[in-house]
Amino acid sequence: MTFELLPALAAFALVSSITPGPNNLMLMASGANFGFRRTLPHMLGVTLGFTFMLSLIGVGLIRVFDAYPVSYTVLKGFSVLYLLYLAFRIATAAPMQATDRGGRPFSFFQAALFQWVNPKGWAMALTAVTVYAPSQSPAAIALIALVFGAINLPSVSTWTLMGQQIQRLLTSPRRLRAFNVTMATLLVGSLYPVFMG
Repeated sequence: MTFELLPALAAFALVSSITPGPNNLMLMASGANFGFRRTLPHMLGVTLGFTFMLSLIGVGLIRVFDAYPVSYTVLKGFSVLYLLYLAFRIATAAPMQATDRGGRPFSFFQAALFQWVNPKGWAMALTAVTVYAPSQSPAAIALIALVFGAINLPSVSTWTLMGQQIQRLLTSPRRLRAFNVTMATLLVGSLYPVFMG
């Protein structure tokens, strides 16, 4: 990748990282339900997990999909089922007072592992590698991962902060329930590109 492509890569990383998708919707819900500080491991797991996944795709995992196209279909199916499960969990989350002891946001590892079943994350990583590092050189892959990591953390932090600010409006169990159902519905709606692609 040439350095002339760096501004285009940064713009792609920003637009794809800050627009709504499963990670951002779940972080917003976590910010509203648990606050910014308790959601920090989730945010770091998203950022570092995605950059790790992108790096592995760039250094050769992309060839698996080329050699075995059915593997991508299986991954897509599993991703959809898992996102539907997460949407159900968000929609049925109890108010914070009731979940103070048992409820908790995603851990760092849960968030990092979630990247492997996040359809938007796969689309972002595959596009970044094929467009900005067609030769798949290690230096180009490292640069792409670095750019995404630097842009992704502030992007996901924005969604968590928005959720935390919305928390002020969610003072009743009824409002929180409506918010969680809305977030779950949007999470299911984020699967639209999977079915259309």
